Amino acid sequence: MTLSDKLLAPQPADVLDPERIRRAPKVLLHDHLDGGLRPETIIELAAAIGYQALPTTDPVELAAWFRDAADSGSLERYLETFAHTCAVMQTAEALYRIAAECAEDLAADGVVYAEVRYAPEQHLTGGLTLDEVVEAVNAGFREGERRVAATGRRIRVGALLCAMRHADRAREIAELAVAHRDRGVAGFDIAGGEIGNPAARHAEAFDYLRSQGARVTIHAGEAVGAQSIREAVLRCGAHRIGHGVRITDDIAIDADGNVALGRLASYVRDQRIALEVCPTSNLQTGAAASYPEHPIDLLRRLGFRVCLNTDNRLVSGTTMTREFQHLQETFGYRAAELEEFTLNAAKAAFLPFDERTALINEVIRPGYAQLRAAELSRVPVGESAAAPAA
Repeated sequence: MTLSDKLLAPQPADVLDPERIRRAPKVLLHDHLDGGLRPETIIELAAAIGYQALPTTDPVELAAWFRDAADSGSLERYLETFAHTCAVMQTAEALYRIAAECAEDLAADGVVYAEVRYAPEQHLTGGLTLDEVVEAVNAGFREGERRVAATGRRIRVGALLCAMRHADRAREIAELAVAHRDRGVAGFDIAGGEIGNPAARHAEAFDYLRSQGARVTIHAGEAVGAQSIREAVLRCGAHRIGHGVRITDDIAIDADGNVALGRLASYVRDQRIALEVCPTSNLQTGAAASYPEHPIDLLRRLGFRVCLNTDNRLVSGTTMTREFQHLQETFGYRAAELEEFTLNAAKAAFLPFDERTALINEVIRPGYAQLRAAELSRVPVGESAAAPAA
């Protein structure tokens, strides 16, 4: 075959290189504010407050330390890395800066809508009240949105307030989420180590949230099996599940490849309860052994509403672009699958129906149409192929 023949031969229309993946519009529903700080910011804030426990003050080495510390295969060890980030997140100024930078970093990765979560109760040692924590973070997100808009792009960021499983402030944080839901808070979450800390322990908080019509996502099915998901969905009323990969415990596959869903798995799939899947984080915490063995592809093919997420960008050394690259390399995913994950996330976003519809019809679908057109014409993707304003 001559060079001319090769150029004229049919080419895969939707193969995505890293830059095309980055420019594709994305929706991110599971990302922790305290797990995504810039290393430079941690170092500067630590110096400003006299915090001397950082393992290094070199930004490159610090980023590598977080990734290495997280590659333990243990959720509990993974969570220990947050002692350093939370230590520098105890003032309104620090929270404002970190939230603004978060919005900028996500937008640079092509994210057009994000829900970023954090636990207000972990940011009180500097004397802030819970309300002041929320107000500082929300103001930071708005500042980040303004900075992004000044570059010609747009991003919208909502906050998810987490209560910690091992603590006793879930009702208080639930009330906080409801109080601020018209001022930037999209919903409520419960996070922290699953083992020994069942979500139903905080049933009073979930009953209150249900009575207020609040939106709820719950970390479940990561370190503990399907029972954790059953409790989150059927007792606590979760609209989405953080991680949820252990739903496979309720899915049987026989030697001939026939698949049978148990009652819980069927309910989660049929009720379109989204699974906020975070592949790299799952490998680090031992919820999956490798990318090829990760259940995300099985769950997608079985029709679950699966969303792709980062969990903790600093701690996992990842971005949405890198997450999809891993899946592209492992499962052969292309633009169609990336769009599918994005649409799943948009449909599960804690936004009013008309705003979700606008996000899909005015941002996501046009963005992927432009992406496919650029691929078909083999024209390099420029800023014009990026998503319209959210």
